[in-house]
Amino acid sequence: MPTSDPVAAHFAALGVDEALLGAALEAATAHGADAAELFVQHSTSTSIGLADRIVNRVHTSVDLGVGVRVVIGDQVGYAYTEDLSLEAVLRAAATASEIARHSGASRPTPVGVRAVARNLYPLSRSWTDVEIAERIPLIRHWEEGAFAADPRVRKVQVNLADGESRVLIARADGLRVTDLRPMTRAFVSVTVEDGDKKESGSYNVAGRTGLELYDAGRQERLVSQSVHRALRALEAGSPPAGELPVVMAAGSSGILLHEAIGHGLEADFNRKGISIFADKVGQAVATPEVTVVDDATLPGARGALNIDDEGNATERTVLVEGGVLKGYLHDGISARHYGVTPTGSGRRESFRHPVLPRMRCTYMEAGPHDPAEIIASTKQGIYCETFSNGQVQIGGGDFAFYVTFGYLIEDGRLTRPIKDVNLVGNGPKVLATIDMVGNDLEIDEGGWTCGKDGQGVPVSQGMPTVRVAKLSVGGGR
Repeated sequence: MPTSDPVAAHFAALGVDEALLGAALEAATAHGADAAELFVQHSTSTSIGLADRIVNRVHTSVDLGVGVRVVIGDQVGYAYTEDLSLEAVLRAAATASEIARHSGASRPTPVGVRAVARNLYPLSRSWTDVEIAERIPLIRHWEEGAFAADPRVRKVQVNLADGESRVLIARADGLRVTDLRPMTRAFVSVTVEDGDKKESGSYNVAGRTGLELYDAGRQERLVSQSVHRALRALEAGSPPAGELPVVMAAGSSGILLHEAIGHGLEADFNRKGISIFADKVGQAVATPEVTVVDDATLPGARGALNIDDEGNATERTVLVEGGVLKGYLHDGISARHYGVTPTGSGRRESFRHPVLPRMRCTYMEAGPHDPAEIIASTKQGIYCETFSNGQVQIGGGDFAFYVTFGYLIEDGRLTRPIKDVNLVGNGPKVLATIDMVGNDLEIDEGGWTCGKDGQGVPVSQGMPTVRVAKLSVGGGR
């Protein structure tokens, strides 16, 4: 590694130098390997919470360790250690090698040292230089703003979390890369009461950035949106049940795209024949207005990455273009299987976890329609604005989603507010029945986390306003 690399110098000071990396990779490939790497990680984080006008939680953590992966065909050997001594790392490497052992494997072909020049998340100031005393006035300001916004506000909860992760990836083919990954997320939740009615609303923002994320505009949205969502819920009712046209608002409705469609385009599900999209590359899977992209290169986005967790450079990956399925999200294993280049989608939660192909920033590109036109052309339906949790069955693409807030559409107008909406449908059928796509693409600024095989990773998502011709709608929590 270049001595001028601050992350490499940081790990070298902890004893993780080229001698250790080389010895560990030699042990990892002792029985042969198609690929092998060390993933070294040092993470620090701080979280501060406020409730009932009291700062009631301050938590800091430090995590340090190395994971060793050995790949032979589809077989993966994985081991990790929190001890960075040469003896402990060699033991982890030998364990991973034994798990994946296969006499017919060759050694990875050397490619030499490569570097990634870009930085999608530069820091003007490290989070380690931000004192707790600076954070407390911020969260108190948000709390005071929420209480002052309306006399019906009874309770406010605030949380500010941040951290940095230093990553070093050393591969048996010679690649050495590093990354410094910041992250922050702020959350405001408000409870309001009006007579015997009580409702809550919340809003959050997140990004791979520093304290500069919290400019005046984002701070104002944190407070005003959380209060607004709680107050309008006081007046909201249940939606009508049945199959209706559904208009998805720009931004957070990208969660439906992520879950109902995005997971089905991760290459491991297709390589194993699990996904309904496994045999559909080159086929029309959506209406011509639909183009779906997974892009890790959006500067400062929560799902942005300079490199993935295998050390590959990330990219903007077009999954569906003009309604036609173009390909999948690949890590190294699936890329070798399909004979393609990795898309920079190999991700892991931490050094304790093996790599899986995962989404990063998933969105549908803008279409030709004005959002007002989409609503005006819908005689009867519902408009979904804010989403919560959902469930998806990857093999068939069936999903169920919970929409926290929206509106009825009656005669082309947004009328009565509705809440607690359940949407039930099928991902491929949704793609095929999207009949209008708006020109207002919005990448949601919230702190989304994607779960898969017990691992959680930060992601971003977005949508323009979109109309699905027909979905099954129900009400109730």
